[in-house]
Amino acid sequence: MTEKKSIKKRHWAFVAYPESLPKDWIDQLKLSGLKVAISPLHDRDINPTGEPKKPHYHVIISYEGPTTFNNVKGFTDSLNATIPQALEQVQGYYRYLTHEDNPEKAHYSKADIQTLNGFNIRDFVEMTKSEVNRCIREIQQFIMDNDILEYADLLEILLSGGEAMVDWYDVASSHTLLFTAYLRSRRYRAEKKQTVSDGTSEQINTAEEEH
Repeated sequence: MTEKKSIKKRHWAFVAYPESLPKDWIDQLKLSGLKVAISPLHDRDINPTGEPKKPHYHVIISYEGPTTFNNVKGFTDSLNATIPQALEQVQGYYRYLTHEDNPEKAHYSKADIQTLNGFNIRDFVEMTKSEVNRCIREIQQFIMDNDILEYADLLEILLSGGEAMVDWYDVASSHTLLFTAYLRSRRYRAEKKQTVSDGTSEQINTAEEEH
């Protein structure tokens, strides 16, 4: 326990049982100002012995800065919850809220995850280099398919795409030099083709007039 008391982390998790929670526990979480994610009620979990587990919630709480174990435990005690667990990173535990990576466990719907005080899992997720490169290739193909020539048009289209295009928007907005250079090159190529086309048409018209 001494080792736990010395821990200071921003992100913590705990388990809460419905029958032990105060009636206003959600309001208490809201009033705390902490960013919170609450799992769907885990009411289909099974013990290794085959017996049903007690229904429970998994809860993530995120502080603005590193916070001691004792401070966090004081808060979880007020909710009659379990001893808090420090999280090294949030993404993995967030996926555990629905057992997303645990095929042997009961699965729950992401749509039933409840978030409070502006919690957004995207704030805790960093794309890998390979994922960024994949997005760049996909955006380039999207530009080609839709014949986009202006960076402003690209960003506005991606922004209007909502959640479905949020990764693309993040990558496009953080790789300004790459995409402005690519779009400039596309404009130049389009203008060059148009100039050649106009010149060819003019030559044809002149030849027809001479005849």
